[in-house]
Amino acid sequence: MAKQSVNRLHVPHFIPRYRITLVSEGGHTAPSGVLRDSAAAASALRPYFAGLDREQFLVCCLDAKNLSIGVNIVSIGTLTLSIVHPREVFKLAILLNAAAIIAVHNHPSGDPTPSAEDRMLTTRLREAGDLLGIRLLDHLILGDDRLYSFADQGWPL
Repeated sequence: MAKQSVNRLHVPHFIPRYRITLVSEGGHTAPSGVLRDSAAAASALRPYFAGLDREQFLVCCLDAKNLSIGVNIVSIGTLTLSIVHPREVFKLAILLNAAAIIAVHNHPSGDPTPSAEDRMLTTRLREAGDLLGIRLLDHLILGDDRLYSFADQGWPL
């Protein structure tokens, strides 16, 4: 019996090789590519949330000069929640060699007040970004004509 176990260790195993590529799916023209503050970021990213009836979470990747280099929709949720994991948030940032990110999601109710889950997620994203060397500049929550910026509020977590 022991001899059979040893023989199984020597069975050739095929290890696939992969190539990672990014595919651009279009975008839109923003007033400015440089996102200097929460208002500029909200203005540039709000078109991605136009007409939505459910929560959507996206990440905007930035270069070292805070110029937007790409956006990715991380999660499309329900009326009241969107499931988000740091792994998916930072995936595009790593592939784009981003220096920083801005996380953004909407509240279809129109009230941008953060929930306890929003605060917990922001903490996790900051910790993950610190570990990866990719700064989380802000987490914005968009309401009807209002926004909540964790950075503007001093990151009260």
